[in-house]
Amino acid sequence: MKEIKGTPRNLMGLLQNIKYTLHYYQREYRWQRRQIEELLDDLTTEFLRNYKPGHTRDDAANYDIYFMGSIILAGRENAIVDGQQRFSSLTLLLMYLRNRLSKRKELHPTVEQIIYSEVRGKKSFNINVAERQACMEAIFKDNLDNFDASNSIESVKNLCERYNDIIALFPDEITDDMLLNFCDWLIEKVYFIEIVAQDEQDASKIFITMNDRGLNLTPSEMLKSYLLSEIKSNDRREKLNKRWKEQIDRLKRDDDKGDEIFIRTWLRAQYAEVQLVKEETAPLQISLFEDEPTENFREDFSDFAQIGREFHKWVRDEHKRLTLNITTDYERFIEAFDYFVEIYLRIRDAEETFSEDTKYVYYNAQVNFTLQPLFLMAPIRYNDEAATVTQKINLAARFIDLWVNMRVMNRKSLSYNTIQDYIFRIAKDIRGCSIDALKAKLKAHYDALDYHPETTVPAFSLNKSNKKYVKNILARITSFIEEQTSGTSHYNEYMTTTADPFEIEHIIGNKFFNSEEFDNYRNKIGALLLLRKSINAGLNDSDYPQKLEKYCSTSGNTYAASLGKQTYQNTPFDRFINENKLSFDSFDKFGKAEIEKRTQLVVQLVNLIWNTEEFND
Repeated sequence: MKEIKGTPRNLMGLLQNIKYTLHYYQREYRWQRRQIEELLDDLTTEFLRNYKPGHTRDDAANYDIYFMGSIILAGRENAIVDGQQRFSSLTLLLMYLRNRLSKRKELHPTVEQIIYSEVRGKKSFNINVAERQACMEAIFKDNLDNFDASNSIESVKNLCERYNDIIALFPDEITDDMLLNFCDWLIEKVYFIEIVAQDEQDASKIFITMNDRGLNLTPSEMLKSYLLSEIKSNDRREKLNKRWKEQIDRLKRDDDKGDEIFIRTWLRAQYAEVQLVKEETAPLQISLFEDEPTENFREDFSDFAQIGREFHKWVRDEHKRLTLNITTDYERFIEAFDYFVEIYLRIRDAEETFSEDTKYVYYNAQVNFTLQPLFLMAPIRYNDEAATVTQKINLAARFIDLWVNMRVMNRKSLSYNTIQDYIFRIAKDIRGCSIDALKAKLKAHYDALDYHPETTVPAFSLNKSNKKYVKNILARITSFIEEQTSGTSHYNEYMTTTADPFEIEHIIGNKFFNSEEFDNYRNKIGALLLLRKSINAGLNDSDYPQKLEKYCSTSGNTYAASLGKQTYQNTPFDRFINENKLSFDSFDKFGKAEIEKRTQLVVQLVNLIWNTEEFND
């Protein structure tokens, strides 16, 4: 092996006016929403730990460094052997920051230079892959809504989805006036160790050595070693060890960090007591919609944070609190691990596959509510019977379903940083509850909501950051009508992103209103419905009568077709309207008055779909 160089470099030093290539076996960008969420949470939490109100940009020079690991490069081509997932994700984050600053008529020249360089009027991005060029251009121009990725390669689809995740997940705590400070910190204080080999073969050897040889035990392996070391019987220890390994293999089947994700979730749901630490003691009761300011957090030594960092040490340090005193206690703890793996995998299956028994779990997963497994596992007791587990899961998931959609309609953030403290508080409150106690507590928390559909829904409208949630609300409304009138739901079809997906359709086209009325009316929830992309593309800004014909003949859903008279000749639909006293109506024209009337119908449907019947005795 030839000379190897390792140099600490910040993001600016790595990306400014430097191009990187990928060889064919390294081309796919595979990060999913979870990895983006963790990246954003780590970076923004570290920044907010340093930032104080009133700081100028010069203050960022004294902020702490954040280490992102190593990047391994090969040869003169700067071929990335290890690190492209992080580089690609950081580029998406930089584009998000650049686009957000642009809307404020602000510019960060160094961020621009890090994202791309320009030669003879042509932009090229820091990771120079031809197949990604069109996608990256669309993201850079903040025009992703008009980019069709349906027939693109996996990397392009993932890049589009992860950029939208960044839009949805970037914390509200980093306000517009802090963006330049955050950019400065990100490019100057986020460091990698750049390892450069002379050729690709040597780079591959380095990568293999770092990942396959002499590795420390993983946190889950260290936790297992600690627990098993306290068990005296060799036979018992061997049996528990075998079962532990089997469960770890199941957890890692789709994600090599799946075991660690589960253990953090399980420990936080079942055992953690201390929530996020603030400068002043937080009140015991808070409003569901109270957004807690992150700048009041000091160095976080809470259970929640320590489990996230080093759960194996947390269990060892807190063994007395966990009543781990004698051999049988440790056996019971490992048996609880085994029991809750089954519960967790059942929840994950319910997130991926619709079942009537756990439908709310599935609905919550469609809006990527990643804290759901933690919340659902909290009320379950070790050795609860299967029927009890199902009922508790469904009740807890129903609360999340209510809370997420109420919060969306109240125009509140669902970013991880904003909601994690509250979700943990409620999870603690419902921990180990009986069915009756769980119903009562969830109902009490729901009743405490400052939410009134009659005033909230009319003010609710589509915007760039809530598109995913609006589509889900429209899909729920549309599928609910179908369930009540035909017994069949097409929710999955409405939410799928495969060929010819359903899209949000504006009943009113661009050309019918002036700009003020356009903003006030065209995006109101009552002026929206779902339509297949192939139909929607053909309508564009057609006038309402032309659209109505398509809604009634080819839309494929009753909610869209209900704008036309012929739909009311359907007996089950007519019966559904009368039984629920709904103000459905057909319209020959569609303007402001009709939008207001349609919006009042949405209020009625929201009250039917999102209610607390499951929490009543």
